[in-house]
Formats: sequence, structure tokens, C-alpha cells
Amino acid sequence: MLTAEELTAKVAEAIANPVLGPGDTLEEFDELMDRIDTARRLASTMTYCHPDAAMRKAGEEAEAAADKVVTSLALDRALYGQLAGVDLSASDAATQHWVTKVLRDFRRAGALLPKPEQGRLRELREELVKVGQAFARNIASDTRIAELPPSALDGLPSDYVNAHPVGEDGLVRVSTDYADLFPFMSYSRSPQAREQVWKMFRQRGYPDNIEVLKQLLTLRKEMATLLGYTSYAQFVTEDKMIGSDVAAAEFIAKISAAAKSRMDSDYATLLARKQVEDPSATEVDPWDVAYLLERVKAEQFAFDSQAMRPYFEYSRVKNGLMALAGDLFGIEFVARPDVEVWHEEVEAYDVLENGVKIGRILLDNYPRPDKFSHAMAKAMVVGKKGSRLPECVLVCNFPRPGGLMLPNEVTTFFHEFGHLLHHVFGGSQRWAGISGIRNEWDFVEAPSQLLEEWTRDPATLARFAVHHETGETIPAELVEQMRAADEFGKGLQVRQQMAYADLSLSLYTADPAHVDMVQTERDAFARHLPYKPVDDVWFHLSFGHLDGYSAIYYTYMWSLVIAKDLFTAFDESNLLDRSTALRYREMVLAPGGSQSAAALVRNFLGRDYRFDAYKAWLDS
Repeated sequence: MLTAEELTAKVAEAIANPVLGPGDTLEEFDELMDRIDTARRLASTMTYCHPDAAMRKAGEEAEAAADKVVTSLALDRALYGQLAGVDLSASDAATQHWVTKVLRDFRRAGALLPKPEQGRLRELREELVKVGQAFARNIASDTRIAELPPSALDGLPSDYVNAHPVGEDGLVRVSTDYADLFPFMSYSRSPQAREQVWKMFRQRGYPDNIEVLKQLLTLRKEMATLLGYTSYAQFVTEDKMIGSDVAAAEFIAKISAAAKSRMDSDYATLLARKQVEDPSATEVDPWDVAYLLERVKAEQFAFDSQAMRPYFEYSRVKNGLMALAGDLFGIEFVARPDVEVWHEEVEAYDVLENGVKIGRILLDNYPRPDKFSHAMAKAMVVGKKGSRLPECVLVCNFPRPGGLMLPNEVTTFFHEFGHLLHHVFGGSQRWAGISGIRNEWDFVEAPSQLLEEWTRDPATLARFAVHHETGETIPAELVEQMRAADEFGKGLQVRQQMAYADLSLSLYTADPAHVDMVQTERDAFARHLPYKPVDDVWFHLSFGHLDGYSAIYYTYMWSLVIAKDLFTAFDESNLLDRSTALRYREMVLAPGGSQSAAALVRNFLGRDYRFDAYKAWLDS
């Protein structure tokens, strides 16, 4: 297994002598950037996932060293000149598309600025890497534990109760890790206990991230100003599909307005259900929402998500998902227990097509201390036609084999697995710079959101959802009940997402020297959500997307609009049909970043993307 010293040496070798050789300019540049990028990705994966503190620290330092080299290259006016001087008149469309993006990125990085401004940009980017790492580290390491009376577990399934035994002090302990949090908030009958756990979850990162987030906002504001933008929000939206911060704000307002009446209806239903248990209630508190949603779904839609859990044993879900992907896209996954990994629970699989390896995926799916606590897919090696195959890892926090998953965890699994497929299928372009998931940032979630549709399909679930005790296949009626129940609450859920999007955009639009982050959070939430403000919580301090996504959290909903439109090409009565899936793979996933996202959608649908399918889903 790789040691911290070996990781440091490996990255140091990859980033050494970052200059172009005497060969073909584009080939040399592509190989140079990919070599550094691969080293950085390895370091980043260790930072997020390795169980050893020394290795995580080495990963942070190696990542920072690689970023420093990337910054130097991005500011190299001579390198920009070399690339700008390449004659592209005889090049194919993909090459022209790639080089156009490369030159744009050089200009946006500051390659054409005077040396003093470049020097400051270099310092800013180095500082931003460290600050971003600190922000994420403070969240990942801040798992909080609620000490509760055993009665707080009333309503939780038996396996959850058994996993949380009463301690010698007569109390049970529930953590803020997702595997503990989501079931507890959905099923605990104690509003006091739910409030305590909900608040603790939103107190993570406090107080350590107060100054760290302020630094993040300040550094990015200065960087944007040096580059000629009024705010970082304006800078970061410019190269996305949406095009500008103004358009992003308009999109957030449009989606929120479209969901308003649906949210009001959802809220009224939840309040009425709360009054069944508390006749004096006049409002719904945010820690009531998940619990009340479950009650309404059980009572009004004859659906209880607990009834689904026995059918979703982790190993069956994993194997079923991989089998589904194999059948839809004509591939197979072959376990590789001999592959060196960073933890004994990480699994490696080669992806084969007609017996030929086309990539590799790794699954790091179980929680452990100091590991990334949410869910994400990370590219580790970007594929390049004729040179190397793509590799990527799924980082999640699901129950271990034998454990039972909630329906929303199954959906998360499918979603993140969609990123793996996109990376592998798109990983055979001529240039690494447009291989894999190299699309505009606000498109990359669409393929993953599209794959979520299969988690609501009875025929798909019947392939692997088998009761872990009786062996019974999940009844189609239960799946239909789940689908109907899922429609309830979407108004609140959409507005919640828009509150997060508003918060991210607002923080990066404001002047960080004067912004009140707590008030900005309250204002954003008040614009979109019906709940009263809660004191002594600081959601923004544990909102990890404020680093990676910065101002563009809107992209999840933007992608969903496109995903709903893409789904119109599939036959909902036969989602296991391979022909449409293969056409989708060929026209949307396989091109990677060789075309604009709008062109990929247009090629697949035969038209530009539209809002209609999303609006129909929202109103259904």
C-alpha cells in the first residue's frame, strides 16, 4: 500500500520540469497537463479517503504542490502564445473545440495580465488551495454525537435500534454521519430529539470555519477583481451553460416561483399532520419535515419507506446496479481483489466490453472516521484513446454488506454510479483535455440524475430488490406506492434546493468585507422556505459545496431540467430497452467534452433542450 513518502515522491516526479518538449505542441501540452492532473487527483483522493492522518496530510501537501505548478502554467504567456499559434485549419471539430476552450481558460486564468497582477494571482491560488482544504477538513472531522434517552429511538427500525445500544449511563448515541442522521430524522417520534440532532448537524464546522469561509470568500473576490470581474459569482458562471450570474439568479427565481404553489400545498399538509400529534401547533419546524413526510406518505399514500428497506440489502443493490448498467450499456464488471487500494473495504472492478477492458472503477462505500462524509465520484485517471484507460472511484457512506438501505440511499447510489459510467464511456477521446466528464460544469449532473429514473421503475427494482429474510421480490404495488408518495413534498424539496443555490450565489456576489454570513443565510432561506429562522445554527459553515461549487450550486437543478428532458427519449414502459440506452451512451456520454453540452443534447433529442418536461414533472 502506498505510503505518505511514496505519495509525495510520486507527485513530485509528476510535476517536475513542466515544460513542453520539441514535439507536437498540442500532444505535448495534453500529456503535460494530464500528467500533473493525474498526480493531483491521486493526492486529492488520499486527502478525502485515506484512513491514516499522515497520508491525508501528505495528500493535502501534494495536491497543493500540483496546484502550484498548474497555476504557473496557466499564467505562462509564452505557453499561451505557443498554443494560440497552432494552425487548426485542418484539425477536426473536437480538436478545435478543445483548443478554443484551452485558450479561453488561459485568458480567464490571467495569462495576459501584467507580471505584478500575475504574481498576486499566483499567491491567491496557492492560498485558496490551503483554505479550501481547511474548510473541507473542518467539516469531515466534525462528527457530533447526540446523547439521547432510549425513547428517542421509538419509531426507528429494529436493525437501527440494535446498532445503537443503551450505554452504561442509560443513554443511546446518534451521530451526525449520514447513515445515522437520515433514518433518525425520518422515523424518530421525539420532536425534541429530532431538534437536537438537526441542530447538531447544522452546527458542524462551528466555530472553526467562520474565519476559513470568510478567507475563502475574500480571496476569491480579490482574484475575480484582478481578472476584471465585479464578483466571483460573475467570474465562475461565465464559462458555464448558463453564461452569467444574472442568468443564474433569474434561473433560481424562475424555479422557485414555479414551485411556490406546490410548496404551499405541501406545507399545509405537513402542518395538518403535525396537528394530529400536537393540536396546538401553528407551524412546521425544519426538524419535523422528514418525519412528517414519512407519516403523510404512510397514511395518505399507503407507503412507508421502512417497508422498502428489507428489500434493499446493500450487496444486492450494488450487484443489481452493476448488472443493470451491464445490460443497458453492453458492459460487464469484473472484480479485481488484487488491485492495491487505500483501505481493505475498497473494491476494484475492471469494466469490460466484449471481453476488452475499457476502464476501471473503485467503490469506497462505507463510513469511517475522517473520511469524506457525503457522496461523490472522483476521477483518478482520465482516459485517452490509444494511451490509457479511465479510472474513477465512488466515495459514499452506505450500510455495510448485510445492512439495509433507505430508498433515498439507493437513489444516491444510482446517481453517483452515473458519474462513473460517464467518466468511463467518455474516456476514449483523442485528447485527455476533453476526455471523460469534461463538459460544462452545470451539465455534469444531468447523466447522473437521469440514471435515478431507474430507481422508480418496478421492472428494474424487481431484478435485485429481494426481501433479505423471506426472499420475496419487491411487489410492483409497493414500488408504485413509492412513486406516488415521492410526488408529495417535491415543492418543499425544490424550494430547499433553491435556498441553497441562492445562498451560494449570494455569498459570492456580496462584498466579503461587509457580508454578514449568518444574515445572508437567513435571508436566502426566507426567500424560498416557509420555516421560521432557527438560532445557533450555521448551515453555511458545513455547506461543503461553498468550496468546490462556490457560487454555482444552482447547477444541480439546471442539470435536472436537462435530465428530465433527456428522459423523454426513453420509453417509460420499457426502461430496460437497450437500444435507446446505447444511443444515449453513444451520443451523450461517449463524446466526453468534445462538444458543447447543448450540442450533445441536441444530437440526442433532435432539438434544443426545453423546460417543458421539468415543468410537467413539477406539476404532476
